Amino acid sequence: MSTQKNAVHRDVRKEAAAPRWLNDEEQRVWRAYIHATTLLDDTLDRQLQRDAGMPHMYYGLLVQLAQAPEHRLRMTELAKHAKITRSRLSHAVARLERNGWVRRQDCTSDKRGQNAILTDEGYAVLKEAAPRHVSLVRKAMFDRLSEEQVHQLGEIMCVIADGLEPTGTGADLPWLR
Repeated sequence: MSTQKNAVHRDVRKEAAAPRWLNDEEQRVWRAYIHATTLLDDTLDRQLQRDAGMPHMYYGLLVQLAQAPEHRLRMTELAKHAKITRSRLSHAVARLERNGWVRRQDCTSDKRGQNAILTDEGYAVLKEAAPRHVSLVRKAMFDRLSEEQVHQLGEIMCVIADGLEPTGTGADLPWLR
Protein backbone atom coordinates (compact mmCIF):
# COMPACT_ATOMS: atom_id res chain seq x y z
CA MET A 1 0.00 0.00 0.00
CA SER A 2 2.75 2.52 0.88
CA THR A 3 4.60 1.81 -2.42
CA GLN A 4 1.41 2.58 -4.32
CA LYS A 5 0.89 5.73 -2.24
CA ASN A 6 4.46 6.91 -2.98
CA ALA A 7 3.98 6.32 -6.72
CA VAL A 8 0.76 8.39 -6.68
CA HIS A 9 2.53 11.14 -4.70
CA ARG A 10 5.40 11.22 -7.29
CA ASP A 11 2.87 11.46 -10.15
CA VAL A 12 1.08 14.37 -8.46
CA ARG A 13 4.38 16.24 -7.96
CA LYS A 14 5.36 15.58 -11.58
CA GLU A 15 2.03 16.97 -12.82
CA ALA A 16 2.35 20.04 -10.59
CA ALA A 17 5.84 20.73 -11.97
CA ALA A 18 4.84 20.21 -15.63
CA PRO A 19 4.48 23.52 -17.49
CA ARG A 20 1.20 24.52 -19.10
CA TRP A 21 2.51 25.14 -22.61
CA LEU A 22 0.96 27.90 -24.67
CA ASN A 23 -1.49 26.77 -27.31
CA ASP A 24 -1.04 28.00 -30.89
CA GLU A 25 -3.22 31.09 -30.43
CA GLU A 26 -1.56 32.04 -27.13
CA GLN A 27 1.87 31.58 -28.72
CA ARG A 28 0.83 33.80 -31.67
CA VAL A 29 -0.45 36.53 -29.31
CA TRP A 30 2.62 36.31 -27.06
CA ARG A 31 5.02 36.64 -29.98
CA ALA A 32 3.01 39.52 -31.45
CA TYR A 33 3.06 41.28 -28.06
CA ILE A 34 6.84 40.85 -27.67
CA HIS A 35 7.45 41.98 -31.25
CA ALA A 36 5.21 45.05 -30.93
CA THR A 37 6.51 46.18 -27.52
CA THR A 38 10.13 45.75 -28.61
CA LEU A 39 9.51 47.80 -31.75
CA LEU A 40 7.57 50.45 -29.81
CA ASP A 41 10.26 50.76 -27.11
CA ASP A 42 12.97 51.06 -29.78
CA THR A 43 10.99 53.61 -31.80
CA LEU A 44 10.31 55.80 -28.75
CA ASP A 45 13.89 55.52 -27.51
CA ARG A 46 15.38 56.48 -30.89
CA GLN A 47 13.05 59.47 -31.24
CA LEU A 48 13.89 60.80 -27.78
CA GLN A 49 17.63 60.23 -28.27
CA ARG A 50 17.49 62.09 -31.59
CA ASP A 51 15.20 64.95 -30.54
CA ALA A 52 16.03 65.43 -26.85
CA GLY A 53 19.37 63.68 -26.28
CA MET A 54 17.96 61.25 -23.72
CA PRO A 55 16.71 57.67 -23.57
CA HIS A 56 13.03 56.93 -23.01
CA MET A 57 13.68 55.93 -19.39
CA TYR A 58 15.14 59.37 -18.60
CA TYR A 59 12.15 61.04 -20.22
CA GLY A 60 9.91 58.96 -17.94
CA LEU A 61 11.87 60.12 -14.88
CA LEU A 62 11.50 63.76 -15.92
CA VAL A 63 7.76 63.24 -16.44
CA GLN A 64 7.42 61.73 -12.95
CA LEU A 65 9.20 64.72 -11.45
CA ALA A 66 7.18 67.22 -13.49
CA GLN A 67 3.95 65.68 -12.19
CA ALA A 68 5.08 65.56 -8.56
CA PRO A 69 4.28 68.33 -6.06
CA GLU A 70 6.98 71.01 -6.25
CA HIS A 71 8.60 68.91 -9.02
CA ARG A 72 10.32 66.76 -6.40
CA LEU A 73 10.22 63.13 -5.31
CA ARG A 74 12.22 61.06 -2.87
CA MET A 75 14.68 58.94 -4.77
CA THR A 76 13.02 55.77 -3.41
CA GLU A 77 9.63 56.91 -4.69
CA LEU A 78 11.09 57.79 -8.09
CA ALA A 79 12.70 54.34 -8.32
CA LYS A 80 9.35 52.77 -7.35
CA HIS A 81 7.48 54.72 -10.05
CA ALA A 82 10.11 53.79 -12.65
CA LYS A 83 10.24 50.16 -11.44
CA ILE A 84 14.04 50.20 -11.35
CA THR A 85 16.72 49.54 -8.75
CA ARG A 86 18.00 52.40 -6.64
CA SER A 87 21.45 51.86 -8.13
CA ARG A 88 20.15 52.22 -11.69
CA LEU A 89 18.17 55.30 -10.67
CA SER A 90 21.24 56.81 -9.04
CA HIS A 91 23.20 56.45 -12.29
CA ALA A 92 20.33 57.93 -14.32
CA VAL A 93 19.91 60.88 -11.96
CA ALA A 94 23.68 61.49 -12.02
CA ARG A 95 23.50 61.84 -15.81
CA LEU A 96 20.42 64.08 -15.56
CA GLU A 97 22.32 66.18 -12.99
CA ARG A 98 25.31 66.51 -15.35
CA ASN A 99 22.88 67.81 -18.00
CA GLY A 100 21.50 70.30 -15.48
CA TRP A 101 17.98 68.82 -15.72
CA VAL A 102 17.71 67.44 -12.15
CA ARG A 103 19.36 68.20 -8.84
CA ARG A 104 19.48 66.22 -5.63
CA GLN A 105 18.76 67.53 -2.19
CA ASP A 106 18.93 65.85 1.20
CA CYS A 107 15.53 65.18 2.76
CA THR A 108 14.79 67.46 5.69
CA SER A 109 12.59 64.83 7.37
CA ASP A 110 15.02 61.92 6.92
CA LYS A 111 18.75 62.56 6.77
CA ARG A 112 19.33 59.21 5.02
CA GLY A 113 17.06 60.06 2.09
CA GLN A 114 17.43 62.33 -0.89
CA ASN A 115 14.98 64.10 -3.15
CA ALA A 116 15.33 64.42 -6.90
CA ILE A 117 14.17 67.83 -8.07
CA LEU A 118 13.38 68.82 -11.64
CA THR A 119 15.24 72.02 -12.52
CA ASP A 120 13.82 74.81 -14.67
CA GLU A 121 16.19 73.70 -17.44
CA GLY A 122 14.94 70.10 -17.10
CA TYR A 123 11.35 71.28 -17.27
CA ALA A 124 12.15 73.29 -20.40
CA VAL A 125 13.77 70.25 -22.06
CA LEU A 126 10.74 68.12 -21.15
CA LYS A 127 8.34 70.77 -22.44
CA GLU A 128 10.30 70.92 -25.72
CA ALA A 129 10.42 67.12 -26.13
CA ALA A 130 6.82 66.34 -25.12
CA PRO A 131 4.96 67.45 -28.29
CA ARG A 132 7.11 65.34 -30.63
CA HIS A 133 7.04 62.41 -28.20
CA VAL A 134 3.26 62.41 -27.80
CA SER A 135 2.89 62.80 -31.57
CA LEU A 136 4.95 59.66 -32.09
CA VAL A 137 3.05 57.75 -29.36
CA ARG A 138 -0.21 58.73 -31.06
CA LYS A 139 1.06 57.75 -34.54
CA ALA A 140 2.72 54.51 -33.41
CA MET A 141 -0.12 53.29 -31.21
CA PHE A 142 -3.40 55.12 -30.78
CA ASP A 143 -4.00 56.20 -34.38
CA ARG A 144 -3.80 52.52 -35.39
CA LEU A 145 -6.57 51.46 -33.00
CA SER A 146 -10.31 52.04 -32.92
CA GLU A 147 -11.87 53.65 -29.84
CA GLU A 148 -13.09 50.21 -28.80
CA GLN A 149 -9.62 48.70 -29.20
CA VAL A 150 -8.07 51.51 -27.13
CA HIS A 151 -10.59 50.80 -24.37
CA GLN A 152 -9.98 47.03 -24.58
CA LEU A 153 -6.21 47.47 -24.54
CA GLY A 154 -6.49 49.67 -21.45
CA GLU A 155 -8.64 47.08 -19.70
CA ILE A 156 -6.28 44.25 -20.65
CA MET A 157 -3.16 46.13 -19.51
CA CYS A 158 -4.82 46.96 -16.16
CA VAL A 159 -5.68 43.29 -15.58
CA ILE A 160 -2.12 42.24 -16.38
CA ALA A 161 -0.55 45.01 -14.26
CA ASP A 162 -2.85 44.28 -11.31
CA GLY A 163 -1.84 40.61 -11.44
CA LEU A 164 1.85 41.43 -11.53
CA GLU A 165 1.90 44.20 -8.93
CA PRO A 166 4.16 42.99 -6.10
CA THR A 167 2.43 42.58 -2.77
CA GLY A 168 3.57 41.82 0.75
CA THR A 169 6.67 42.73 2.64
CA GLY A 170 8.69 39.79 1.29
CA ALA A 171 8.24 40.79 -2.35
CA ASP A 172 11.47 41.20 -4.31
CA LEU A 173 11.00 44.81 -5.34
CA PRO A 174 13.63 46.42 -7.62
CA TRP A 175 13.42 49.80 -5.87
CA LEU A 176 14.35 48.17 -2.56
CA ARG A 177 17.55 46.72 -4.00
